[in-house]
Amino acid sequence: MKYLNQAMILAAVTFAAELIKLLLPLPVPASIYGLIMLFLLLKTGVLKLRQVEDVGNFLLEWMPLLLVPASTNFLTVLDTIQGMLLPVLVMGFIGTMAVMFAAGHAAQWMIRRRKGAEGNE
Repeated sequence: MKYLNQAMILAAVTFAAELIKLLLPLPVPASIYGLIMLFLLLKTGVLKLRQVEDVGNFLLEWMPLLLVPASTNFLTVLDTIQGMLLPVLVMGFIGTMAVMFAAGHAAQWMIRRRKGAEGNE
């Protein structure tokens, strides 16, 4: 029953995100609205981590398996994009490196900020 309740909470957040996407005329995916909403709910304490943690961990464990169909679908259109495969791979590599660079610097900034706050206490 615990898992069902947690799944229903995540489903409600997902549904609310879909409604927001329909109401706002912005080119933002509903999943982004859902992530922001879930973050705000957790950060403000309206939603406690223990209320969604078990199902969240379950979904994270199964995520690689859920992404396999998308990866295999890419192989079916490989002959269509073969002419532009090199630019796509280069852009993918550059984009991945940019995200890793930005995430690393953001993490370092947060660690330094937290250490600085602890040192001032």
